[in-house]
Amino acid sequence: MTIETPRRAARADLPACAQIIHAWEQVTPWMPSDRSPGVDVLAGYLNDAFDLREMWVIGSPVQGYASIDPAQDKLGALYIGVPGQGLGQRMMDRAKEGRATLWLTTHAPNTRAQAFYRREGFTKTADLPGEPPHADIPLHKMEWHA
Repeated sequence: MTIETPRRAARADLPACAQIIHAWEQVTPWMPSDRSPGVDVLAGYLNDAFDLREMWVIGSPVQGYASIDPAQDKLGALYIGVPGQGLGQRMMDRAKEGRATLWLTTHAPNTRAQAFYRREGFTKTADLPGEPPHADIPLHKMEWHA
């Protein structure tokens, strides 16, 4: 694996991004993996959002994926296939670049992600209900300001 700086995703990267998300769902104990729509459906969701989001990937082959809604300054997704190697940090630096604020939601049981976001300067600003297909898993809203 070659680790590079984040680059804009191409449509050809979307299956790898979907695989990273799917693999995370399968190994996360509190995430009901039976509700995962599968890699092909996830890739379709990413494709549908491609023109509306800033999508970034890192690694060759792709080892991390981030999606930002620039109209809302929302980090909609940050998934790393090989945690603990600094990829998340590089992706977060790219997400913050040129922005004064950024917000996200994270599943309440995802304490590892929340610790990462706190290290990155995010603070919890709200508790929110879950969203389908995981409506039973509450969310936390977190915000970062430069």
